[in-house]
Amino acid sequence: MRALPFSRLLIAAALGSTLALAPLAATAYDGELFSLKNRWEHTVTDMPANQRESTLRSLASEAEKIADQHPNEAEVLIWQGIVLASYARERGGLGALGTAGDARDVLERAIKIDPQGGNGSAYVTLGALYDRAPGRPLGFGNSNTAERMFQRALEIRPDGIDVNYYYAAFLKEQGNTQAAREHAQRAVDGAARDNRQASDEALRRDAQALLQTL
Repeated sequence: MRALPFSRLLIAAALGSTLALAPLAATAYDGELFSLKNRWEHTVTDMPANQRESTLRSLASEAEKIADQHPNEAEVLIWQGIVLASYARERGGLGALGTAGDARDVLERAIKIDPQGGNGSAYVTLGALYDRAPGRPLGFGNSNTAERMFQRALEIRPDGIDVNYYYAAFLKEQGNTQAAREHAQRAVDGAARDNRQASDEALRRDAQALLQTL
């Protein structure tokens, strides 16, 4: 069960009988989000490539429904953005630009609510989006913004497997081989998160493969 924020505890205490109801409100979306996370992780790490796009499309629709019910919960918005970004990546091509833009918008809304961006996860995903999207006039891609997002994620979680891998891939594209090698190694050496173990281990393998090319 998630701990209530301090301000909400004060409100609940002031309202007396509302205190018993507050935990229910605080965990209203936890079960749905937990299920969404698990199925997303299974999809991106274990599912055959020819099934991923349709599954991610369904998960994106589900994430949108949860976000519509909880529009001010940063965690919900971050996961909606992650699912949308994964769906855009799986679709590929110009047809995915609208989905990528939706992911960007949702994640930027989440950051306004939670400046830590879900322990850096929002910034990592934004960095990858700005890196991979085409630039103007077709898209919103911007290498300077991508680097700023990656740097912000590194400030929050410097040993994260995900941020170091995606930043290393970005640095390789930019021709900065030495820095790319450093961050790829940090990704290989990083500790997988308890709630993202399968996807982090998959990224560790990607980082090992990337390191061999540097």
